[in-house]
Amino acid sequence: MSSIKVECVIKEQNEIGESPVWEEKDSTLLYVDITGKRVSRWNSLTNQIDSIATEKLVGSVVPRQAGGYVIAEGTRFAFVDWVKRSVTPVANVDDREKPNTRFNDGKVDPAGRFFAGTMGLDMKPDVTDGALYTLLPDHSVVQHFDQVHLSNGLDWSLDHRIFYYIDSLAFMVEAFDYDIQTGGLSNRRTVYNMEKDEGIPDGMCIDTEGKLWVACYNAGRVLRIDPQTGTLPHRGKGKARQRDRQAERERLYDRLWLTMANVIIRLKEKERERSKRRGCQLTHQ
Repeated sequence: MSSIKVECVIKEQNEIGESPVWEEKDSTLLYVDITGKRVSRWNSLTNQIDSIATEKLVGSVVPRQAGGYVIAEGTRFAFVDWVKRSVTPVANVDDREKPNTRFNDGKVDPAGRFFAGTMGLDMKPDVTDGALYTLLPDHSVVQHFDQVHLSNGLDWSLDHRIFYYIDSLAFMVEAFDYDIQTGGLSNRRTVYNMEKDEGIPDGMCIDTEGKLWVACYNAGRVLRIDPQTGTLPHRGKGKARQRDRQAERERLYDRLWLTMANVIIRLKEKERERSKRRGCQLTHQ
């Protein structure tokens, strides 16, 4: 593979950057700051950032076909009207969720269903209070499965027949057979088990060759995984100290957008530190 250049493009500091989505029409990058409780749009042409505050911890954001966006915040889904600067709740999952949980990463499937998962606020390795949900076009919500530590990266194969999924504290990438007609999942299996030095698997996206790019939290690296063989045909590692949170490929297919976090979680010591946060892009050269 050609060489990879790492470039910092967004200087704004966020606490926990997540859910980057490249909006090709406007040349903007959409993303959230989870604990900063805001949704932001960075204009790559003007280098300007516009943000809207959320009421609850916001885990992910996706564009809405009817205009505006849909977010997964707290334990509910909500619509965001960027023009009116408003956030309107759509559906809650409070009755299915255990106490002290929140939504995390999410993504839309090729049929327009919004998949998003939850996690425990304490992020303890022995707690599995999270679950994976789908917000359907009619605003109803389906729970696919529970017993999740920390629901995170997700994406679909190029033919839409396989759903890839990450539960961060299970330290693996999983796959399911996917029914694009119903949105159903079946035949759960492991695609890749993380090595000890590879960090915590976080955000994920797929490239034009069907390979998975996984950003590794608290490790400063990105893994490129072949889901067919469970091997690493290429491994990317940045020299910066920032901790990778999330990944999203730009439609030109030559850039990988990464958000970072300035909160470092030590699972054993249960302590947190802070360091400067940046946003960056990996570019093939």
